[in-house]
Amino acid sequence: MKKYILFLFFILPVFAFPQNNKRQSKEIKEIKKFQQDLNKEYLDPKETPLRDDNFAKFKQHPFFPIDLKYRVIARFIKTENPQPFDLPTSSGKSKSYQEFGKATFELDGKSYTLTIYQSLDLMKMEKYKDHLFLPFHDETNNKETYGGGKYMDLKIPSGNTIVLDFNQSYQPFCAYNAYDYNCPIVPEENKLAVEIRAGVMYEDIYHH
Repeated sequence: MKKYILFLFFILPVFAFPQNNKRQSKEIKEIKKFQQDLNKEYLDPKETPLRDDNFAKFKQHPFFPIDLKYRVIARFIKTENPQPFDLPTSSGKSKSYQEFGKATFELDGKSYTLTIYQSLDLMKMEKYKDHLFLPFHDETNNKETYGGGKYMDLKIPSGNTIVLDFNQSYQPFCAYNAYDYNCPIVPEENKLAVEIRAGVMYEDIYHH
């Protein structure tokens, strides 16, 4: 019996590690695809927010090194009977949203909560009816990332958890072109007192 237990003790990690590595490999592939798709979007003259010299000089985005520490499984609580509200934007106007729910997660042993929103306009479109919007601010803003904060696109979760992969966070369009775009301002409740060193980095070369 002891020999059998020892055999299991040594053999189980052999099976566990490849499965864990396979899972991580899948997650890293998803992040790399996000990076490739974002670069492709900005290089496409029909989709890019860049214009003139900024578009001509653009090669690719700078990204923080991929770090699965910043891919967290958050506890999700859906907001009951959400009320529409106007979210202020960078141009002084507003856009209509409703609170969809709150996501609570841990990072380096500390707990944080972010509010997730749903655009009332996108809800009406078949393509985006399951789209959720997460704007947030962290302590990399005004340093390695855009001062106005970062965004993350999410899908409506099926249960009481939601994956927040900050490696797939990005700067709003108005970070690159404040003349043509009107971007929601990050609400106070989504300002994190921590550095989120993941996703797209930013060089403030677009507004000079």
